[in-house]
Amino acid sequence: MPSTSQQGFAYRFEWGANGVRALAPVVDVIVVVDVLRFTSAVSAAVEAGVTVFPCKWNDAQADEFARSRGAQVAGRRERGELSLSPTDLLAARPGTRLVLPSPNGAALALVARELGARNVLAGCLRNATVTATVARTLARRNGTIGVIGAGERWHDEAGALRPSVEDLIGAGAVLAALDPSAAVSAPCCSPEAAAARAAFIAARPRLYETLADCASGRELVARGAIDDLVACAALDVAPRAAVMFDDSFVAA
Repeated sequence: MPSTSQQGFAYRFEWGANGVRALAPVVDVIVVVDVLRFTSAVSAAVEAGVTVFPCKWNDAQADEFARSRGAQVAGRRERGELSLSPTDLLAARPGTRLVLPSPNGAALALVARELGARNVLAGCLRNATVTATVARTLARRNGTIGVIGAGERWHDEAGALRPSVEDLIGAGAVLAALDPSAAVSAPCCSPEAAAARAAFIAARPRLYETLADCASGRELVARGAIDDLVACAALDVAPRAAVMFDDSFVAA
């Protein structure tokens, strides 16, 4: 077993697609965290009764995928359709079927499925505790849960992963709910997971300010998306988790 699997710990944390590849084959549950904004948008959408189809493209392939699922694609402003905004999605019509494109969070959920992960959840600050509760219930075999920070991409030709503060904190919120006492005996966090948990505990008194001041948050502020920051920074306001069933996220 490779050292990157964090074997021996119930709760584990890694970054990006390589993190999914390291953990998905060896844990019972994968929780993808992309706070600004994919998993926050998924959480808001399922709160409203929307079925969300994750999609890694935002082009003609997304349109074709949406047609095959009888869904609409989020973000097509010229068509008057739903945006990627969690604030907008909270007011969506129940029963809506929505393709939500994202090169980060959506792509990771799909990679996890491709690797055979049976249980994939979309975690964020909004649904941290209920996500932990559902994940623990689903992790019946060995009780192992892998939390994956989506991160962002550097704006260059390589497009390398940029670990992001908001996803470290969002992952830490889920891990703090899984391991509220910072246990030192099983079941407990790996050192990687414990570091994410500690980052959340430190940021918890000022979640909105932390998200607004980090690099990704500043991008949203520059776009005028203050309402989205407020929605994404809200802790434990979602009554249900977002679980992937076949190829879509639904409330659980």
